[in-house]
Amino acid sequence: MDKTVAKFQKNKFQQVHVGIREFKGNDLVDVRVWTQVQGGDHMVATAKGVSINIHLLSELQKALDQVEKILKEEKMI
Repeated sequence: MDKTVAKFQKNKFQQVHVGIREFKGNDLVDVRVWTQVQGGDHMVATAKGVSINIHLLSELQKALDQVEKILKEEKMI
């Protein structure tokens, strides 16, 4: 499977894409920075990001929940 699930703007020239990818027989959750091609109007994936096995998604979610909790406690969000 190769499916982008969500995109959001990181800055003027970059987006973050979140999706599901298959690589060498492994199903992965992929969070990757995409950038606008200089002088062009299309986006390309960069090496900046992380891909983790789908079986580790719950661990990633727990970690992000902890980050959110701390940020709220510190009144940063």
